[in-house]
Amino acid sequence: MRLIGLGVSAGIGIGKALVLKRGTRDLQFRVPATRVARELERLSEARERSRAQLQQIRSRIAESVGGEHAYLFDAQLLMLDDAMLIDRAAEIIRTERLNAASALERAFGEISSLFDRAEDAYLRERKGDVGDVVGRLCMNLRGGGDPVELFKALFKDLEGPLVLVADELTPSVIAQLDWQRLAAIVTDAGSWTYHTAILARSIHVPAVAGLHNASSIIQPGALLAVDGATGDVFVDPDAADLEHVKGRQQRRAAYEQRLDGYRRLPPVTEDGVEIRLEANVESPDDAVRARERGADGIGLFRSEFLLAAGGQAPLTEAAQYSAYTRLINSMAPGRVTIRTFDVSEAQLRMEPPAARAPLGLRGVRLSLANDDVFQMQLRALLRAAVHGPLRIMFPFVSGVEELRAARAAVERAAATLRAGGELVPHVPIGVMIEVPSAALTADLLAEHADFFSIGTNDLIQYCLAVDRTDDRVSRLYEPLHPAIIRMVRLVTRAARRRGIPVSVCGEMAADPVLLTLLVGLGLREFSMAPTAIPLAKQVLRGLHAGNAATAAARTLRAGTAAEVEKVLLEFLAPQEIKGIS
Repeated sequence: MRLIGLGVSAGIGIGKALVLKRGTRDLQFRVPATRVARELERLSEARERSRAQLQQIRSRIAESVGGEHAYLFDAQLLMLDDAMLIDRAAEIIRTERLNAASALERAFGEISSLFDRAEDAYLRERKGDVGDVVGRLCMNLRGGGDPVELFKALFKDLEGPLVLVADELTPSVIAQLDWQRLAAIVTDAGSWTYHTAILARSIHVPAVAGLHNASSIIQPGALLAVDGATGDVFVDPDAADLEHVKGRQQRRAAYEQRLDGYRRLPPVTEDGVEIRLEANVESPDDAVRARERGADGIGLFRSEFLLAAGGQAPLTEAAQYSAYTRLINSMAPGRVTIRTFDVSEAQLRMEPPAARAPLGLRGVRLSLANDDVFQMQLRALLRAAVHGPLRIMFPFVSGVEELRAARAAVERAAATLRAGGELVPHVPIGVMIEVPSAALTADLLAEHADFFSIGTNDLIQYCLAVDRTDDRVSRLYEPLHPAIIRMVRLVTRAARRRGIPVSVCGEMAADPVLLTLLVGLGLREFSMAPTAIPLAKQVLRGLHAGNAATAAARTLRAGTAAEVEKVLLEFLAPQEIKGIS
C-alpha cells in the first residue's frame, strides 16, 4: 500500500510502525520477545482490577436501586472470563507479540463482527457492553495514567528502527524520545509549519504529515518506508518499491554529503553582502549540532521545551540557570537568544492538555499573569548572562504596553539579584513580531526594544486567519501573500530607522526561494533549523543581493501570491542559484 501525504521533513526513513493514537488514548506496538510474558502478566492484572471494580459497582447498584438491576454487571463479570475476549487477547500477545491493549482491541474487533451479524436486535446491542469491559480493561492496563508516559517508558525496549505513526503528536513527546532510534514520523494531521514538523526538521528526522487516517490503517509492526521530501509512505513495500526507496536514500545521502562542504564557508552573497545565519533549537545540547552545521549563534532557543523534560523540576531557578548556562557555554563565543516560555496555561502548570484557541492566554501574556514563574525565569536568564552574550526575547507581544510591562519585570528581577550581591550584566531585550498588531506598530515597539525577530509562522497564521494545524485550511497558509511581504518590509524598515537588528526566525528563512526574497527585502539576519543552514549558505553564495532587491521590489507590486511566485521564478531562472530546484 502506498499513502501520499505532505512531506514536511526531507529524508528517507525505513522502520517498523509504532502506532500512537492520542485521540482515542490507544497505543499500538509490537513488543520484543522478552516482554511477552510481562504483557500477559499486565493483561491478567488488569482483568483482576476490573473484576474488583465491577464487583464493587454491582454491590453499590444492588444496595441503592435493587438487585434486579445488578444483572447488568453480572454479564460484564462473565465477559472477563470469556475465552473469546481475554483468552483470544492472550493468544494474540503470544503469537503476534502485540501489546496487551492492542491485543484486546483486536479481540474486541473480532467479537464485534459477530454481534454485527446477529439478527436479534438485543444481541446486537450487547456489543456496547463488551466495549465497556474492554474500555475498563485498557484503563487498568494504563494504571489510570497517561498512555504517553507508558509509551516513553516502553520506547527504549522496542526493536528498531521505528517509524512513529500518530493521529496527532505534540513536540513535547518527540523531545523526550531517543532520536537515534526514530527512523521517521508519520501523522494524520499537520502541515509544513506544524510544530511537530518544525521539530522533526530540527532533529533531522524524515516526516510526512496530513495523511488523515494513517494511524487507523497502518498496523503496528508493519514495515514502512517514508520519504519526507515527496510525502510518500510505502506500507509493507514489495522488493521493487523497497529498492526504489533505498535508491532515493542513497542519492539523498550523497546530496547531503556534497552540501556538507558549505558548513564552514561564510554566508556571503555573490556581490559581497554579509549574512548572519543562526539556529533555532529546543535543547541546550542542540547547540553542538548547530555549531557543526555552521551556525553563527542561536537565534531562537524555545525555552518551553525545558518543561517537557519531566515534572516541575525544569521550572526551578537552579534547573533553568543550569540549562541556560550550558547552552551559552556550548555556543561560545556565539550569541544566544532565548525566548521566554511560550506555552498554554495547562502546559505551564503540568496539567493534561485542554483545547484552547491559539489566540488565548499564552506567550508574554501568560508570563505577566504568572509573575512568580516569570520572575524565576528572568532571574535564571540574567544570572546565566554573565557566562556569555545572551539576549532575552518575549513572544506574542501585541503592543507597547505589554513590552513595557515585560521590561519592568526584567528590572525587578535584576534588582532582586543585585540586592543579593550578584552581578547583573546588560542584556538586550527583544520582541518576536508574530502578531499583526505588533507588525503594524513596529515603529512604536522599536523605541522600547533592542532587537526584533520576525516569527513568520504565527504572523502568517494570524494575518491570514488560517489555523496552520488544521489541514482543512492549511492550503490557505501562504507565505507569499502580498500582505505578508508588506508586513515583513514594514517591520524591517521600522527596525532600520531605529537602528536595531531585525531577523527572521520562522520557517520562511529555511526555504531557499523565500530566503532570496527576504534578502531582497533588506534582511541580513536569519535563524532556522540547524539542518537547513548548509543549504542556506549554498543558496546565499550563489545569490546577487542587488538583483534580489530588484525582484523584491517587483513582488511588492504584485496583487496575489501566484503573481509574487511568478516574479520570483522569473528572477531565479537565469540566476541558476545552486540548491534551488
